[in-house]
Amino acid sequence: MNEELTPLANETAAPTQTDASVQPSEKAPVDRTAPRPRRKHQKPVVQYIAILFAAAFLLLGLTFFMERRQSAQTIDHLNESISGLKESVSAMQSVEGLYAENDALKAKVTELEAENEALKAQTTQQTESLSAMDWFWQIDEAYAKGRYSLCRTLINSLDDTGLTDALPTESTTDTGRFSPADRLAEIRNNVF
Repeated sequence: MNEELTPLANETAAPTQTDASVQPSEKAPVDRTAPRPRRKHQKPVVQYIAILFAAAFLLLGLTFFMERRQSAQTIDHLNESISGLKESVSAMQSVEGLYAENDALKAKVTELEAENEALKAQTTQQTESLSAMDWFWQIDEAYAKGRYSLCRTLINSLDDTGLTDALPTESTTDTGRFSPADRLAEIRNNVF
């Protein structure tokens, strides 16, 4: 090992006179394949590049966290929008349900109004029938008592009221007797 260092030491030793006397033009050609000695200014360049890489990584990390935060805010905003849309859809379904219920209620009102009109007509018919029967019993009683002139007057009054057609045309008893309309026709034939 010492032997190896010795030639190196000689090379790095102060130049001898023979080396100093050699003119620069007379120097031996430079071997470009041999490793070059490091220069002192390369160390600050490496530090500068390391600082640039650290700054780049710091900026990349900062950008990553900012993008992540913005993505989280965007996702939160989208979730709120979706919740709002779901509530809107729910409200629309509720409104559609109310419209359907309203239509059903309108149909029910129409049905009940028709039923009410039918009941009014039936009530009117029954009232007219009751009045006609009242006239009929008075006519039948006058006929049974032999008061034919009173019977004719009552028949004419019944005809004037227009209730003659309101008399029942069927017998409600199973006795085989005439219906009130048929009995009035029989009395009319006998007194006129």
